[in-house]
Amino acid sequence: MADTGERQIKVEVPMQVIDGTNLKNLHFKWSSSNKPVAFVKQGEIFSVLIPDSSTMQVKENWKSEDLSKMESSLVDGAVGPIYVEGAKKNDVLQIEILDIQVGSWGWSSTERNAGLIKGRFEDNLTIWKLKDGFGESKSDFLKGTRIPLDPFLGVMGVAPEKGEYGMMAPQPFGGNMDNRLLTSGSTLFLPINVDGALFSVADTHAAQGDGEAGCTGLETSATALLRVQVKQGSPIRFPRAISRSGPRTLLVTMGISNDLYEASKFAMEEMIDELSKRGYSGNEAYVLCSLIGNLRISELVDEPNHVVSMTVPTEVLHDTKEDR
Repeated sequence: MADTGERQIKVEVPMQVIDGTNLKNLHFKWSSSNKPVAFVKQGEIFSVLIPDSSTMQVKENWKSEDLSKMESSLVDGAVGPIYVEGAKKNDVLQIEILDIQVGSWGWSSTERNAGLIKGRFEDNLTIWKLKDGFGESKSDFLKGTRIPLDPFLGVMGVAPEKGEYGMMAPQPFGGNMDNRLLTSGSTLFLPINVDGALFSVADTHAAQGDGEAGCTGLETSATALLRVQVKQGSPIRFPRAISRSGPRTLLVTMGISNDLYEASKFAMEEMIDELSKRGYSGNEAYVLCSLIGNLRISELVDEPNHVVSMTVPTEVLHDTKEDR
C-alpha cells in the first residue's frame, strides 16, 4: 500500500467536476459494459457531486409514511463510471479521499423488513440538520440527541471483469462497503479487473456506526475531492486501505463474503499478506494480527454479503520499504 502521505490539496484550475445530480452520470448496476461518464488522468484532482443514497428521492419535508414512495431501483445510484487513464487489468487503483463536504441536511431510516433485527420495529424516517460538526434531529424523535459527524464514502468500486451485480451488496471489487474508516485523508486500494478501472462513487454518510446494523447511516449528499493513481504489480483480492479516521493511522484489509467467519478469515489473510510486503514473515504477521490487529464488522445489513475489516496501527510496525 504505497501512500504519499501528502495531505495538502493542490488543485489545478480548471478542476474537472463530475455532476452526480445529473441522472445521466449515474449507473444502477456494476458491469464492465457501463459507458464512462468522465476520463481522469493519474494524479489529477477531481470533484464529484454525490447525491444521497436515495438518489434525491427523500425530501427534507418527508415523514415516515413517505418512505413508501421510494423506488428501490433508484437506491445507491453511483456516479460514474470514471475511466482512469493508464489503468490495466491486475493493477491496483489507489484512491485518495482528499476532502468530503456534506450537505446541510440528511436522513436515517429503519424498515420493518431490513436491518439486523427484522420485524421488531415499524418503518421510521428521521430528518437531521447537519451543522457545526453535528447532526440534530428536526423532529421529536431523538430530539436533543447530537450525533458527531464523521463523513465517509459508503460506495466506492470498480467494474467487475464479467457479469452484472446489483448495487446493494458489497463485492470483492468494492461497491457498497459502508466502511466508516474511509474518511477524508484516507486512501483506498481496489483490484482492477478491466482496462480503465471504471471507478464509481456514491452513498455519502455523515455518520455511521460499524456494521450499519439498523439499516442506514446518516445519509446525505456531498462534494468529494478525489485523486487516483495506478499501482502496478502485486494484485490484491479484496479492497485495502490506509485510514486516518482518528488519531492513529491504520492499515486496513477487508474480507467480503456471505459468511461472517469466512469474511473475517479473508480479512486476516489479507493483513498477513500486507504485513509480509512490509518485511514480516508469515508467522510474524499472524502473531501481530492477534496481538495488535482488530477485527471490525464494517458492513452487515446489505445482504447477502458482509464486510469485515482488520486494522493494524502503523506506529507499531518497523520501518520497511513498501513495494506498492
